Amino acid sequence: MDKDEQFGTPAYMLRRNQDPDTSHEAADLVDTTTLERMVCEVIGSFGEHGCIGDEVVRYMPGHGVQTISPRYAPLIRKRKIYRRGDKRKGSATRKQLVMRTERRKKERDFFELTPD
Repeated sequence: MDKDEQFGTPAYMLRRNQDPDTSHEAADLVDTTTLERMVCEVIGSFGEHGCIGDEVVRYMPGHGVQTISPRYAPLIRKRKIYRRGDKRKGSATRKQLVMRTERRKKERDFFELTPD
């Protein structure tokens, strides 16, 4: 499988049927393959320590949070990134979940046996 085939979300999954035509057109223009790959690489660069959303945004200048944060859910569904439940303080008042790209064997077994 080509490396980029692991990334990307079809445009129809980025919009609702009742959305205006402009939303459908905008969804068709989003390069989710590149964005998901970039987000995954940034998160992976933090290693086992992981990172929060604010850190991902900081490492992707020119891309706003509204472009970056929608990439997390597809990457989680594809098992490219994961969250253990630990949190860190972000720039806002709330804490943010820490994201990682690689699981140690023991964690992987636990998460795969735990129902969603």
